Amino acid sequence: MFCSSTECKGEEKVTQPPGDVILTQGQTATLNCTFSTTSSNPDLFWYKQEVNSYPKFILRRSRYVADNSPEFVKDRFDAELKDSSVPLMIQDLHVCDSAVYYCALRMGVMWDVLGAPIKSLAAAFCTI
Repeated sequence: MFCSSTECKGEEKVTQPPGDVILTQGQTATLNCTFSTTSSNPDLFWYKQEVNSYPKFILRRSRYVADNSPEFVKDRFDAELKDSSVPLMIQDLHVCDSAVYYCALRMGVMWDVLGAPIKSLAAAFCTI
């Protein structure tokens, strides 16, 4: 089951601030995500979606789990799970970090997902 934050009923939801985040290469981005849940051990996820592509898993945070996808190393992509937020920090921004970033909350089979774009001012070809 999928639930967007404007359609959610009950206590389970995530919220990201609206609008673009505009930064330059080398800076640090902090993408905010707040959540509310009745779970004592919520699972929070971050995904990156580039233009004409599918969302890619970045990381998962819960009380007992702190996993990153091998593509998104902790040196650059990290998040600390707090009581009601899980901000994503991206260190040393690259042009190829430009994308829409989604924060997701999993509670059983219920998902709440909301996206926020981040854009870079510089334009250049980027390979990792």
